[in-house]
Amino acid sequence: MADTSFDVLIIGSGPGGYVTAIRSAQLGFKTAIVEKNHLGGICLNWGCIPTKALLRSAEIYNYLKHAKEFGLSVDKLSYDPAAVVKRSRAVSKRLNEGVGFLMKKNKISVIWGAAEIDAPGKVTVKPSKTEAPKGALGPGAYQAKHIIIATGARPRALPGLEPDRKLIWTYFEAMVPEAMPKSLLVVGSGAIGIEFASFYRTLGADVTVVEILPQILPVEDAEIAGFARKQFEKQGIKIMTGAKVSKLDKQANGVTATIDDGKGGTQTLSVDRVISAVGVVGNVEGLGLEKLGVKTDRSTIVIDGQCRTNVPGIYAIGDVAGPPMLAHKAEHEGVICIEAIKGLNPHALDKRLIPGCTYCTPQIASVGLTEAAAKEKGYDIRVGRFPFAANGKAIALGEDQGMVKVIFDKKTGQLLGAHMVGAEVTELIQGYVVAMNLETTEEELMHTVFPHPTLSEMMKEAVLDAYGRVLNA
Repeated sequence: MADTSFDVLIIGSGPGGYVTAIRSAQLGFKTAIVEKNHLGGICLNWGCIPTKALLRSAEIYNYLKHAKEFGLSVDKLSYDPAAVVKRSRAVSKRLNEGVGFLMKKNKISVIWGAAEIDAPGKVTVKPSKTEAPKGALGPGAYQAKHIIIATGARPRALPGLEPDRKLIWTYFEAMVPEAMPKSLLVVGSGAIGIEFASFYRTLGADVTVVEILPQILPVEDAEIAGFARKQFEKQGIKIMTGAKVSKLDKQANGVTATIDDGKGGTQTLSVDRVISAVGVVGNVEGLGLEKLGVKTDRSTIVIDGQCRTNVPGIYAIGDVAGPPMLAHKAEHEGVICIEAIKGLNPHALDKRLIPGCTYCTPQIASVGLTEAAAKEKGYDIRVGRFPFAANGKAIALGEDQGMVKVIFDKKTGQLLGAHMVGAEVTELIQGYVVAMNLETTEEELMHTVFPHPTLSEMMKEAVLDAYGRVLNA
């Protein structure tokens, strides 16, 4: 008979869930993880990873379109939509199998089905519609001293914009198009909306983005978002801010949208497809939280600095525990949670030090306070900027449009925030994240030697600029 009793049981196998399970096993806990659809969760199967594979195809296609600028020629440039999607799905499959391997390697039991918490320490797993992987335990009653909820989030559906999987898409459908739409309306300009807008525009679609707020990429620094907007518009993406889609009329193979422009006027737009990218909501339903009295707030679970809910023995991490809804935040929260259970007294998560990345063209990356937020908090600040146009490596790459921006506390020299737009900035941002974690000052950054020629040199130059010492601009 299969073992049904564990020290730790984790509900959900996304980045937060499976990383927590691995760390739990490392700490000597007998560990199980419950999943009903895909090992690796949304991020690995339908989110972060496969979208990056799609965007990479678009990126290479874009390079080929500009081959002449590099002294190269490409005859009869084209693409195969099915092959692009196939590569993206293959990337996800490889990583999905990798998570399965990690579970076996760390002797973590995988329980296949939908979990409901009956009481602290007791979970019932119901059958799943998805076929279980080989070796997984099936439905039934399970016990665990510690239950960690890592159920993630799903696309938000607004009234009148409900996805129908054919004409109105979420990111699920947008990732596996049967054919490339010639025209597309993207509702929402956060990371998901902008990434898909960038992907489809690069492959030739006529793309319009509608954002209800006055700024695209609303969580980003206004200056960086403004710079990005100009680049998107140069690429031919039409952007409407301070506007909202008030009505969608569906036809046999298209949609007519009525858009309120925010100034008292309306306009109609006919497109092949609509992508709804208006945010996500936590998966709190069906877990038995109401009967247990677990406190929730706007579709997320309320936790303390050690990821504990208000009910002893029940914890929550990742998207279901509130923003920022990012895979790396979920992973770190999971480690904090399990190490706290072990009694290792980890530091609570500092959300100011969580970087955010958007993988459009140009890329956007940030950490810490925006310039506006720093001023609102009463800081007397120094701001430094450095343009890609003054960096030798960026010019050699043919990627001279971008900017690095840093914000310092004038009084202490503390780095309060860093914001970037341009090629490969998602790989650069970690330098500032490390610096902020180590409480590095401007003096230390200015005395750090960066390699030449690299894009990373701009990170130092931006700091120098904040203090009136910039060298190459």
